[in-house]
Amino acid sequence: MRQLTCTPTLILHNGAVYTQEASQPWAEAVAIHGQQILAVGSTPSTLALAGPQTALIDLRGRLLLPGLCDAHLHLSQYALGLHRVQLASTRSRAEMLERIAAAAARPGDWIVGHGWNESWWGESHLPSAAELDSVTGPERPALFYRSDLHSAVANSAALRVAGLTDQPAAPADPLLDRTPDGQLTGLLREQAIDLVARWIPLPSPAEQDAALAAALATLHRLGITALHAQRLKEGDDGPREWSSLLRLRQTGHLLQRVACNVAAHDLPHLAALSLRAGFGDDYLRLGHVKIFADGSLGSRTAWMLAPFVKLEPAEPDNCGLCVTPPAQMAAEFRRALDLGFPISVHAIGDRANRTVLDIFAELAGSAAAPPIPHRIEHAQTLDPADLPRLAQLGITASVQPIHALDDMDTADRFLGERADRLYKFRSLQAAGTLLAFGSDAPVADPNPFAGIHAALVRQRPERLPAPPWYGAERISLAQAIEAYTLGPARAAGWETTIGSIAPGKRADLVVVDRNLFELTESEIAQGAIAQTQVQLTLFDGRIVYRTPDQTSSE
Repeated sequence: MRQLTCTPTLILHNGAVYTQEASQPWAEAVAIHGQQILAVGSTPSTLALAGPQTALIDLRGRLLLPGLCDAHLHLSQYALGLHRVQLASTRSRAEMLERIAAAAARPGDWIVGHGWNESWWGESHLPSAAELDSVTGPERPALFYRSDLHSAVANSAALRVAGLTDQPAAPADPLLDRTPDGQLTGLLREQAIDLVARWIPLPSPAEQDAALAAALATLHRLGITALHAQRLKEGDDGPREWSSLLRLRQTGHLLQRVACNVAAHDLPHLAALSLRAGFGDDYLRLGHVKIFADGSLGSRTAWMLAPFVKLEPAEPDNCGLCVTPPAQMAAEFRRALDLGFPISVHAIGDRANRTVLDIFAELAGSAAAPPIPHRIEHAQTLDPADLPRLAQLGITASVQPIHALDDMDTADRFLGERADRLYKFRSLQAAGTLLAFGSDAPVADPNPFAGIHAALVRQRPERLPAPPWYGAERISLAQAIEAYTLGPARAAGWETTIGSIAPGKRADLVVVDRNLFELTESEIAQGAIAQTQVQLTLFDGRIVYRTPDQTSSE
């Protein structure tokens, strides 16, 4: 048994403890003193350490894991979105409009929602301002984000508030959809979304704090004790989110470990304040500088080496968009490195990923190594020639397995046979790439067990027992858990603090209702992992979530 010298304040025993430590992969019990793990070993040897004030929890054979980390989560959008119109589960255009109509019946100023996805409706036709006007009325502005956050649809009132209807019809603009006679349809892509979104009233500091605290508590129910907070391309949410998290930290209400990325357009502020990556503490710190190479597959703004296929109407030359020109990206990369920051790049399309890898390769010999690894967010579509380059350049693949299920139909429709280039989890892992799994919430469900299911099964639970989508890219359970624990810890520079269960590390732990390692292949294929429920979450040795039926302290 490995231990530090101290009397435990809490012992969890009689469990199946999966440590993520190669020297001791499995144990039965964990002893904790305050915020720290003291000992990991057998039940008898660990209970022998107990003092008269030690609290005991009998796990009754349940699986104990390191606290889980979401390596890609839009925290402010997720938190505020919990109180907006929820459209992710809509399965028809009519259902979307019904939910918006219900929201419009309640008093308020703007109506904002998120989550619609026309591919889930079995359609390719996108919503329009005229359709929204029929349920919101002509005066109340409304904006509804597509599930990927790279497209949105605004009603006529919102377009008027933004001044877009006062502008004369412009030449073809891939970011602003228009009818053949030049009228705006209401569909906005990429940077054009911010032309409308900037008019939505901001939450007050108190409202922002309350929303973030509630969202973090919701993540505890999923076993998430750490996250990497991401930025949007044109948004100014970063400084507000950082300020809110600082207030929660100062009042003792930040019960998560948060690495905050910084938007590239905030680089001048970093320089003026002489801030560096890692600024902060074990609860809140600055992470990477976030840069965007392209858009998304579903919005057809991913930057591709070859055109999309099967578009209606046909767009034979549409290879997506480069939202940050390569020369500008290279300059922002170098500026971030000069300030001591690693780089996090959103890249979906195979051309976007190749371009980003080329810039990283050019910098590799001329710039100092970053304090923590550079990373590509999504790395969704990779040409076979480019896939090994992430490992060769030491770049983390920050990927979201649940997107494979969300995008499978869209990929088959828009890419055809080239869909075999998407979500190459097994190939990346085999090449030696560091994998850090996340959800991209609110783009997708933040439940990590839904993500683990996606990585192992590659099929939507509701479609089972359908065969896996490109099943050769499935990975093992141990690899998926590592990508939700040690992988993101290493990607954020937290590997000495969290990511595994070992003496000296913080006591961030999660207990689930089934031993995932005892599930049969048949049970996994039938969706058993996706049904996993968290029963107990500890952060810094403190119980932050427990189900009512979870064993109480003895």
